[in-house]
Amino acid sequence: MQPQTLQIATWLLYFDGVFGLVALLEGSGYQGFLVRRYAIGFPVILVVVATFVLGGLLMANERRIGYRLAVFAAFSPFLLRIWALRGAQSAFNFGGEISLLDYFTGKPFGVSLVTVLFDIALIALLLHTQSRNHARIWMR
Repeated sequence: MQPQTLQIATWLLYFDGVFGLVALLEGSGYQGFLVRRYAIGFPVILVVVATFVLGGLLMANERRIGYRLAVFAAFSPFLLRIWALRGAQSAFNFGGEISLLDYFTGKPFGVSLVTVLFDIALIALLLHTQSRNHARIWMR
């Protein structure tokens, strides 16, 4: 039996993994930009999507490595968005035919505010005191 914070975090990890896979296959948003701009973009995003799912699965089965993967996965969208924004700015500044609005549809971080709020909520749930204590004491 896990605390409610970890149960909700597990579901959010599964949802983020599925939605990340859909965005990767669809080729839109910052994921699509990274796949088009960088050769390593597709494997990196695929690993991040797998980290969401694997972190949720292992955490649900009381594995400490799953909790650690989940924390990494929770922070990864912010890292990927920063990478995409830096890549788009460098292409835009060097005279490329890339517009930030074309790739990110004028939204901050390339996604809606609700998406960013759910990403922050996942981090808050995983780093909550109940979650950390449960992972430290009960997970093997």
